[in-house]
Amino acid sequence: MTTSNHSGVSHTVFRLLGIPGLEDQHVWISIPFFTSYVISLLGNSLLIFIILTKRSLHQPMYLFLCMLAGADVALSTSTVPQALAIFWFHAGEISLDRCIAQLFFVHSTFISESGILLAMAFDRFVAICYPLRYTTIFTNALIGKIGVTIFLRSYGTVFPIIFLVKRLTFCKSNILLNTGCKHIVLAHVSCDDIRENIWYGFFVLMSTVVLDIVLVFISYVLILHAVFHIPSQDARRKALNTCGSHVCVIILFYGPGIFTTLIQRFAYHIAPHIHVLLASVCILAPPMLNPIIYGVKTKQIRDEIVHVLFTRQK
Repeated sequence: MTTSNHSGVSHTVFRLLGIPGLEDQHVWISIPFFTSYVISLLGNSLLIFIILTKRSLHQPMYLFLCMLAGADVALSTSTVPQALAIFWFHAGEISLDRCIAQLFFVHSTFISESGILLAMAFDRFVAICYPLRYTTIFTNALIGKIGVTIFLRSYGTVFPIIFLVKRLTFCKSNILLNTGCKHIVLAHVSCDDIRENIWYGFFVLMSTVVLDIVLVFISYVLILHAVFHIPSQDARRKALNTCGSHVCVIILFYGPGIFTTLIQRFAYHIAPHIHVLLASVCILAPPMLNPIIYGVKTKQIRDEIVHVLFTRQK
């Protein structure tokens, strides 16, 4: 399945191994993958249905949540079915074009989610710091523009990666030690100089996700400053509660990603299957837990879910 560096052959078909070193455990590993995917599809689809069909939820916070749920479904669907095909049917063969398409959608969707979380932080900032101007600032037109900007930014920054990958010659190997295609994983089996790929990947990370983290942090510093200057304790508690769900989702989204990046950069002695499993957590956990967090902590959504699931049965 592999060729030497000097053969001049560029592979156009690759084989995804899944979790390297744990091939005999793939059937058991598939259980949390499958469970998380089903929960993600059902939970996020229910969230989207409720928000779109209930006019009382046609507010900026819930419309951004609807975008986040849609991105969660896209992120799960672009990764988990491929992993399950490897675990269940050993169907790890993938063409170069399919591999590039997958990494494009995975990376762009991840950046979209980061942008949506930043928009939600800005929404909470305006709602708490400028409550009297909230409805005049967050108009439907502004929400639409923010949504378009988020998706244009994510697709626009990731799109050049297609050409950076296409120019490479893949003659080292056609074996990818992962459950799916990732930019640097694919670049590392190339015989060419991949410094441009590495530096552009770093630029994309810094100009999108890292920038978003900094802006989200600044937003919540200003929010907390405003909240603790509210004289009424009940009003202060209510303001903090409106941010509770969003803070949980932010930690869930960025936390595993930051931890995984640090492990990959500095813990070279850790086995490859640990790196793959940690990266999988970044993809599996947020889409599965986001609708649960909002369903439990947000009263309006919780009441609508109870109404949809139980009232119609009576």
